[in-house]
Amino acid sequence: MKIAFLGPQASFTQLACSQIFPAEELVPQSSILDCFNAVKNSDAEKAVVPLENSIEGTVSMTLDYLYQFDEIFIQSEVIMPISHHLMIHPENENFEKIISHPQALAQTFHFRINKYGNIPSQDFSSTSASAKLVSENPQDKIAAIANHYAAKLYGLKIIDENIQDFEQNHTRFIVISKKDETLQLNFKKTSEKTSLLITLPEDHAGGLHQVLSVFAWRKMNLSKIESRTLKTGLGNYFFYINVEGNWENILYKNSLEELKSIGAEAKFIGHYNEYELED
Repeated sequence: MKIAFLGPQASFTQLACSQIFPAEELVPQSSILDCFNAVKNSDAEKAVVPLENSIEGTVSMTLDYLYQFDEIFIQSEVIMPISHHLMIHPENENFEKIISHPQALAQTFHFRINKYGNIPSQDFSSTSASAKLVSENPQDKIAAIANHYAAKLYGLKIIDENIQDFEQNHTRFIVISKKDETLQLNFKKTSEKTSLLITLPEDHAGGLHQVLSVFAWRKMNLSKIESRTLKTGLGNYFFYINVEGNWENILYKNSLEELKSIGAEAKFIGHYNEYELED
């Protein structure tokens, strides 16, 4: 079975993917969009993509594609601790620039300012790609921020370990597929949830309250509600909602029909479990 993931090799997504699917063929993709297309076009049966980081928040592209792609479901969700390390080429210990993915740079901002305040940083496509660039260009005075696997893979020297500004730095990854089914994993289960994408009825006073009341009287616990622009004009949004608990309750399933009856569009994108992974 082929599993697509946001690459390249040694990305944090690959670390998560290799724990979820240790015996499957893992196929790196250059973007989150490519991961969705790989599943849509049946080039891969499933894909693993990041959804949210505890410091930098939701990965907006993932949320947008969940809305834009029809018949793509979330089968599982995993949370993995994220550790960043500063690494250099062993043949060149002097560096004048630090490169990495924008989120990694943001998650290590205070460390870099306090210790390397005068050294500029530059956004790069991924943490692993930045490590690869350092390994291939020993003559350049650059350092990378990436994970320990990238340092090992590309033969780099770690000079500062665990440089993330907050200890509780975790990223949430989701497994997506065209099959609407729950993927059971052999990790610590932390919760059970259902995800919905909801577009409000035509804009009017109390519209959001009307939608939320559908969940309230059924005593459905909403663990997350987040708005994203529809990109059709200012003020137009869809909402990503997580409902905690078992979805088999008939009241829960009927909530979708009530949402439709009040003019809202409700898209079910999966009932699944959340698990904890190791770093």
